[in-house]
Amino acid sequence: SNPSSLPNLARAVRERTTVPVSRLAEARVSILDPDFFNYPYVYLNGHGTIRLTEAEAQRLRSYLLSGGFLFADDNYGLDASLRSEIRRVFPDRDLVAIPFSHPIYHCFYDLPDGPPKIHEHDGKPSEGLGIFDGDRLMVFYTYQADIGDGLEDPEVHQDPAEVREAAMRMAVNTVVYALSR
Repeated sequence: SNPSSLPNLARAVRERTTVPVSRLAEARVSILDPDFFNYPYVYLNGHGTIRLTEAEAQRLRSYLLSGGFLFADDNYGLDASLRSEIRRVFPDRDLVAIPFSHPIYHCFYDLPDGPPKIHEHDGKPSEGLGIFDGDRLMVFYTYQADIGDGLEDPEVHQDPAEVREAAMRMAVNTVVYALSR
């Protein structure tokens, strides 16, 4: 889903930050791909169900504990399966609410209220949840926010510029945070 989201995010990171970006096109990589560990930042979003094999769950755990970062964005409908699969990856850790004081909300842009609400689905507030390794956030999960939709080209959802900008600021922060820890 959201085919223009990652190219738009890559362009924004290139233009707004000092993070070097060598390509704008999305790179798709499987957890079992030999190059998986070469990607310090992985983005997962969608509407439906995800299922990890046991090998994928173990490899994702190893990746994350080795310094990798996963930004998971519920694009509405992913929540139940994501929570279930993350529990398989980290049976010993819970997804916890990320306090608004956490650096992911302040490392580049100041987002004092946490993840912005991009699209309304169930009347619930947006949430930022995560899993930590010590004090390092290694999984950041936005629920009821729909950040990826806000990153899409303007004509896709006809979101106002300020809504798209809020989504972009959250996404840029995830990249800056992931690559600076």
